Amino acid sequence: MNAASELFESYEHDFDQISQSITTKINSTLPSQSGEIRKATLRATEREIEEAEEIIGQMELESVNLQPSTRTRLQAKMRLYKSNLEKLKRDFKNASANGSGPTDRDELLAGASGTDLDSAILDQRARLLNGTERLADSSKRLQESQRIALETETIGASVLDDIRRQREQILHTRNTLMEADSYIDKAQRTLKGMTRRMQTNRMLTASIIFILVALILFVLYVKLFW
Repeated sequence: MNAASELFESYEHDFDQISQSITTKINSTLPSQSGEIRKATLRATEREIEEAEEIIGQMELESVNLQPSTRTRLQAKMRLYKSNLEKLKRDFKNASANGSGPTDRDELLAGASGTDLDSAILDQRARLLNGTERLADSSKRLQESQRIALETETIGASVLDDIRRQREQILHTRNTLMEADSYIDKAQRTLKGMTRRMQTNRMLTASIIFILVALILFVLYVKLFW
């Protein structure tokens, strides 16, 4: 498994956790709250929804560094995550509308329960710090993804340079072979010409020898019989 796949799985884990947190607030926490405590929970839920959107954005960026086959499979997952997030947004909107406009009694009760409010504020502060840490972690992951992308780009450029040099070498070798082939053709033509001349010379030599022998025989015949 490469670094890009590990980062994507980490984003999936973060998204699952924050989705569960949003679902718990919408279905369990908000219906039982009112006043300032409810408002604080609504704000915290909004921040978590925004964080979930950021995580999906990080997933989309990270999927660019994956293999095409893996990217196609994970894009289907991202569509499911987006659909789930849209459902959570609708549920949150309905929960906000159903519980909006707290009564004076709710405000008084909220004001009376100062300890609960302080506890809720501390809880929201802790969640905010946790969200900040997640954002910082996401930034680190984004930087790591950018570093991997730059390294990949550098390696790709180096490979292209090597391919270009090899192509030039192949072309040079091809030109050299073509030139050598032309020299071989010339040498073959020269050898063929020399062979033909040798054959012609042999025929001339044989003809001369034949003529000389004939002359010698003629001279001998003349001397002996004339």
